[in-house]
Amino acid sequence: MFSDIIGALTRFTLGDLIDILLVTFVLYYIFLLIRDTKAYQMAVGLAIIGILFLITQWGNLVVSNWIIRLFSPFLIIAIIVLFQGEIRRILTMIGSRSFRRSLSSKSVKEKLEEIFLAVDYLASKKIGSLIAIEKEISLKSYADRGTKIDANISKDLLVNLFFPRSPLHDGAVIIQRSKISAAGCLLPLPPTHNLAKDLLARTRHLAAIGLSQETDAAVIVVSEETGTISLATKGRLKRELDKEALKENLHLYLQ
Repeated sequence: MFSDIIGALTRFTLGDLIDILLVTFVLYYIFLLIRDTKAYQMAVGLAIIGILFLITQWGNLVVSNWIIRLFSPFLIIAIIVLFQGEIRRILTMIGSRSFRRSLSSKSVKEKLEEIFLAVDYLASKKIGSLIAIEKEISLKSYADRGTKIDANISKDLLVNLFFPRSPLHDGAVIIQRSKISAAGCLLPLPPTHNLAKDLLARTRHLAAIGLSQETDAAVIVVSEETGTISLATKGRLKRELDKEALKENLHLYLQ
């Protein structure tokens, strides 16, 4: 084995180095996308199976190696099924025209402060609301389903859009490029989720998780029943946040 390694090193070329660096970059980028999601644990499990395969092959463990090789063709199907959300997100990222931050670093604090003020007010009045903030993957297809607004972000406008008698209060508000792009938008429901039983009937929370599974958007939810604030990112929902906790989590995720 060591002679094979030495022989491979003697034949090592610049093209091999570029190939290794490219594969390393792709794997690193994939792990960044699935970090803090259930897919991360699944990826670790698959990596352990790969390591076991190498150990059984090098250790000449015939039966164990045969069992792993027997089931290895099904791993491709398993990867597609288990990682369908992440695969869709990666392909969307590659095909998206928006590879930039939706909110520039200079204005992010100023723009988000208006959102925080609006969310804090909506929560205090128990006014249900759903706000999706674009990150890198474009939300244009979802914004096109609603009513075009194209206005500067302000607390008063957000509150009025979600006021119970407003014709757009039932849908989501989508924020793109530091502006309120559209309101009354329909968001996708998730095929899978880990919500508690008390949230199963709450469409806003389900829609927030659904969009965060499909894209890298940050979605803020205010419950009309309890007035609690939640934040959905990467398919996970953080519940019962106060204004400061929402600020910290959202700034950390977007920046």
